[in-house]
Amino acid sequence: MSDKPYAVLILCTGNSARSIMAEALFNVLGKGRFRAYSAGSHPSGAVNPFAIERCSTLGYDTAQMRSKSWDEFATPGAPPMDFVITVCDQAAGEVCPIWPGKPITAHWGFEDPAAVHGTDDEKRKVFDKVYRQIMNRVNQFVNLPLHILDHNAIQREMRAIGERPAEEAHEQH
Repeated sequence: MSDKPYAVLILCTGNSARSIMAEALFNVLGKGRFRAYSAGSHPSGAVNPFAIERCSTLGYDTAQMRSKSWDEFATPGAPPMDFVITVCDQAAGEVCPIWPGKPITAHWGFEDPAAVHGTDDEKRKVFDKVYRQIMNRVNQFVNLPLHILDHNAIQREMRAIGERPAEEAHEQH
């Protein structure tokens, strides 16, 4: 097994909330085993302040967070990805670029908390719920014994995580 961290790209349409939170969660919960990035097919150009708020509670450095195009990760100089995960249904249905490194892909759909209208407290409540759902799935994935699983087994596990209800807590012992 390589000492190099696994590279993970999390994709959404706007790259303002779900993919941003997943990036932070992978980078923190992965404890150095993962290097996560996020991007969007049509980036909004700004990271949602509620996503920044959730990520800062992890102790994650949010200063470098930005909404960016997935095109940045499809260029010859881009880091080769081991895994690509879509987190919104629209991005899952789009034609993705060809990713360097032939990554294993999966779709983990989540409600769009950035689409919620209401008071800040109402928005924060939805962001908190979606954040917990993303955390549950990221925890399941980072706790897999990737070093002993073959490509097909990892693909099955990634897809199974995305098919389970997002609220389902899966404890690893």
